[in-house]
Amino acid sequence: MEYNFNEIEARAKELWHKQKVYKVIEDPGKPAYYVLDMFPYPSGAGLHVGHPLGYIASDIFARYKRLKGFNVLHPMGYDAFGLPAEQYAIQTGQHPEVTTETNIARYREQLDKIGFSYDWDREIRTADPKYYHWTQWVFIRLFEHYYDKKVNKAMPIANLCEHFKKHGTDNIDAACGEEMKFSCDEWNKMSEKEQSDVLMNYRLAFLGESMVNWCPKLGTVLANDEVSEGLSVRGGFPVEQRKMRQWCLRVSAYAERLLKDLDDIQWTEALKDTQRNWIGKSEGAELNFKVKGSDLSFTVFTTRIDTIFGVSFVVLAPESELVQKVTTKDCQEKVQVYLDATKRRTERERISDRSVSGVFTGAYAINPITGQEVPIWISDYVLAGYGTGAIMAVPAHDSRDFAFAKHFDLPITQVVLPHGEEPSDPANWEDSKDSKEGTLINSDFLNGLEVKDAIKKAKDIAKEKGIGRVKVNYRLRDAIFSRQRYWGEPFPIYYKNGIPYTLEDDQLPLKLPAIDKFLPTESGEPPLGRAENWCTAEGYPYELNTMPGFAGSSAYYLRYMDPHNDKALVAKDKNAYWKQVDLYVGGTEHATGHLIYSRFWNKFLYDLGLICESEPFAKLVNQGMIQGRSNFVYRVKDTNTFVSHNLKDQYEVSPIHVDINIVHNDVLDTEAFRKWRPDFNDAEFILEDGKYICGWAVEKMSKSMFNVVNPDDIIANYGADTLRLYEMFLGPLEQSKPWDTNGIDGVFRFLKKFWALYKDDNGLKVTNSKAKDEEVKQLHKLIKKIGEEIESFSFNTCVPGFMIMVNDLTKSKCTSKEILKTLLVLLSPFAPHITEILWQELRDENDPESIILAEWPEYDPNKLIEKSVRYPVSFNGKVRFNIELPADMDKSEIEKVALNHENAAKWMEGKTPKKVIVVPGKIINIVI
Repeated sequence: MEYNFNEIEARAKELWHKQKVYKVIEDPGKPAYYVLDMFPYPSGAGLHVGHPLGYIASDIFARYKRLKGFNVLHPMGYDAFGLPAEQYAIQTGQHPEVTTETNIARYREQLDKIGFSYDWDREIRTADPKYYHWTQWVFIRLFEHYYDKKVNKAMPIANLCEHFKKHGTDNIDAACGEEMKFSCDEWNKMSEKEQSDVLMNYRLAFLGESMVNWCPKLGTVLANDEVSEGLSVRGGFPVEQRKMRQWCLRVSAYAERLLKDLDDIQWTEALKDTQRNWIGKSEGAELNFKVKGSDLSFTVFTTRIDTIFGVSFVVLAPESELVQKVTTKDCQEKVQVYLDATKRRTERERISDRSVSGVFTGAYAINPITGQEVPIWISDYVLAGYGTGAIMAVPAHDSRDFAFAKHFDLPITQVVLPHGEEPSDPANWEDSKDSKEGTLINSDFLNGLEVKDAIKKAKDIAKEKGIGRVKVNYRLRDAIFSRQRYWGEPFPIYYKNGIPYTLEDDQLPLKLPAIDKFLPTESGEPPLGRAENWCTAEGYPYELNTMPGFAGSSAYYLRYMDPHNDKALVAKDKNAYWKQVDLYVGGTEHATGHLIYSRFWNKFLYDLGLICESEPFAKLVNQGMIQGRSNFVYRVKDTNTFVSHNLKDQYEVSPIHVDINIVHNDVLDTEAFRKWRPDFNDAEFILEDGKYICGWAVEKMSKSMFNVVNPDDIIANYGADTLRLYEMFLGPLEQSKPWDTNGIDGVFRFLKKFWALYKDDNGLKVTNSKAKDEEVKQLHKLIKKIGEEIESFSFNTCVPGFMIMVNDLTKSKCTSKEILKTLLVLLSPFAPHITEILWQELRDENDPESIILAEWPEYDPNKLIEKSVRYPVSFNGKVRFNIELPADMDKSEIEKVALNHENAAKWMEGKTPKKVIVVPGKIINIVI
């Protein structure tokens, strides 16, 4: 009986659906285990073979844990709000909801084909009002709370109001945007609007001025990962830096907890370090610099106050409000040109770019400790959001300051002398010198002190003179939470006399209204400005911005615990049962976005006593990327001429990715290319030996690179079980690897061979015959190996283990039910369809109706003991015969038996051996 994967997989899916085997109900009698995938944004292109890599791995683990006796929660849903659907709506007029529903249906069809063990009764979609009801609800709670540093948690803003009413800002230590000082009398005399503005400085959800990536063509703010080289990723439109009033989340309030709690979770050190660097804790001091000839001053944050005598200039961020105030008239034109150029670059590009640029303001600042005048410059290597947006430049001991000083011919003074070195002239240096250790020179009262002692003394003097203070700073920014789009969660906010108010909880969800176009209004308002009656019953206008994509993904893992609850985000008893995500699987690209925001969101809800764990994801595993092979042609610049791969160096060319369907064995079908790209239908091709040879590269699998492989095609030709096994077989889960179908036939043959172990043309071959000792030993070895390797996520090494076992059982003509039934359970997490159908034929009356509900076998250590070892006996390195000896025999006994063996005399030829090499359990080598 042939292995008919189409029939087998259809039967298995029908059985699972009928039995509802994946439905999960809280069971206090079973230990809970929560396995979660980072849910997908459903694009119109559907899944390619790279997408399921992590899903297959998590599905294997979920099935394994279920077999181990856990009650496993393994849900799936869709990150359904997004810019692509909105852009499609703008182009076609089709509502984003229609596009999204179509894409979700496509994703669901593909996911079902692969046979994932998701409990679809718990599916969530972030664009469903029943879901974003709770996103809006959490936003209201954030608006109603501030971060109290004394108790180190979120507290009601009403408490702060009561304190202001009685004590003003006395004895307040709260996370805020700007330190404020006022008395209770001053607070009580403020208008409602003035009080609202003050509180906005403390709220965890607040309106604030922020530098954003603004795309005029798209009419919206873009996240950093939506911008590349100054252009929007979607559409390729110019993006500029602009200061805008936006809703923000005070993520920075939780910086220390986000940093400290990394020690308590099972993430890779690389991922933890990424977050540590992103949070960026710095302990240092703030110093006040006065601007010469004015009443203006500004604050500089530095971790190295000891180097104050080496300051030869200060630098302001281009976005700093001080720039316009300090720039002299004769420098205004040059400064404005520089500012205009900087607007076109994102912060990420500015950080990564090591080139030097800047402009002098014409103004000078006074060094608060030395009294020296230093020039004030502007440069885009200083960012407004980190520290104070101003730095004191010590070029001798900072590489970027050094490059800047060299470029603009500014003074460089060495103030730290590394141990074992002599002072030297910085003019002759190629780069700055390390200043972490050494003694201070050229530094007046700090001379001769070790660095750590100099830092302490400089801080003490700054405090004594009232020119500075000790400060801990973080690089972590508050999250911009507004988008000028239609397709996103509406804010539960309305405005009365210019003051923002939140809706009452019983008015949620505030649903997206119908609009005639999905573009900004003619007056520049966001698309919601087109909605009729977008206001409360009393006529107060609603917020026109919508929330960003990460709003819906910041707490979705909690909603899966209790997806149909219309009274709470998650009931306390459900949360107490599941607690947190035990295993989270996804890509590293979310390390500094989604994972930071989810941790922040979770800690806030924990502070409110709504959930029982302060961290959302106990263990996180990052899967690598499956890459595709891309082909491209080489177009001679400014022409319609294309040259073959080996001729390209003779011309100035631009590579163009081409559809893999019009390339065969690296040769381009030129006529198909002209039809595919009508804009090049008069193209001329310079050939090699009568053929146009394409170039190629292994790159990220992407629709834009025309290298996508559809999993549907693999499943149609080989089946879902083959796809699942092959993706795991490609290599270690966490590594990126190219998609290569050369090995897929081997995996398919394995499954056919596996099927043949159980069935032939006469039907089921399995019997109740006693298993051979060697088969039992192999089985228990495999049980141990597969269990350990699943636990360590080494799925790629499991597949060869199965292959070896099946080969050996085939050779021994094994028909033992004892062996073959257990083997089914071991393979079932990897290849659930084939094992389910065979289980149906092998299971006994008392066995579960589905293999999914079976029990993972335990290996017996006693069955792993080698009873004997077959030794090859070599003479001068050449094997002459074999002997069977007890596995526990010691070396001296092994040597004695080998030398006295009846076959040994022939090869020793009467000579005395020089030595005998014995490797227990492996070889015997007699050297003559």
